[in-house]
Amino acid sequence: MSARFLVRFDDICPTMNWAVWERVEELLLRHDVKPIVAIVPDNRDPKLAPCAARPDFWDRARGWQRKGWTIGLHGYRHLYEGQSGGIMDVHAGSEFAGVPREVQRERLAAGTKIFAEQELVPAIWVAPGHAFDHATLELLPEVGIRAVSDGFFWRAVNRNGVSWIPQQLWRFRAMPFGLWTVCLHVNNWKEDTLRQFEVALARFAGSLTNVADILAARIPQAGVLDHAFEAAYAQAVRTKFRKREH
Repeated sequence: MSARFLVRFDDICPTMNWAVWERVEELLLRHDVKPIVAIVPDNRDPKLAPCAARPDFWDRARGWQRKGWTIGLHGYRHLYEGQSGGIMDVHAGSEFAGVPREVQRERLAAGTKIFAEQELVPAIWVAPGHAFDHATLELLPEVGIRAVSDGFFWRAVNRNGVSWIPQQLWRFRAMPFGLWTVCLHVNNWKEDTLRQFEVALARFAGSLTNVADILAARIPQAGVLDHAFEAAYAQAVRTKFRKREH
């Protein structure tokens, strides 16, 4: 069974690095890639503001949606107020994990309201910092979201009442089997990063998939082997991130 790859871009908002993004979008269109664009509805994080806000941002986002790109709800304001790593426990810090349930409900409702006003329909949840908890999962169906882009599974699975499309990579690399989401952040990209991305797209073009096709297929309940794979992979990822942070 050959591996399939899904591309995800985080921290998409009006003040992102537009000089880089324009070139990234050109490459995506050239290779007919339909990524997840994880949009922050009301960004207040200064780290996500390397450029002046683009007044046509929401027009651009509607255009991505028309092209079949998947709109992801990337939190609300991208402000890390809690210290919990949540279910994923990758980073210490969260906009949602460990936050009171009613506050989470308010933030999800506020974020999806902004999307609705902009005629965007979020198909998937992308938590800032990978940090969310069981309350988040229980609340997502209230705002019409029943899929999560996260988890260290080797395939898409159903768990906790939602579909998990795993996210396990931060760069393209050859894998022997499975479904692999490559999470990318363009704000700090340089010329060499763009060149590497262009080479990777050409190399993996025949193995790329998209969220709509994944969700259209039968997604199984997570089983013993799924949980065992996730536990082992998660430990490796957490060790790697914590070494970087220290």
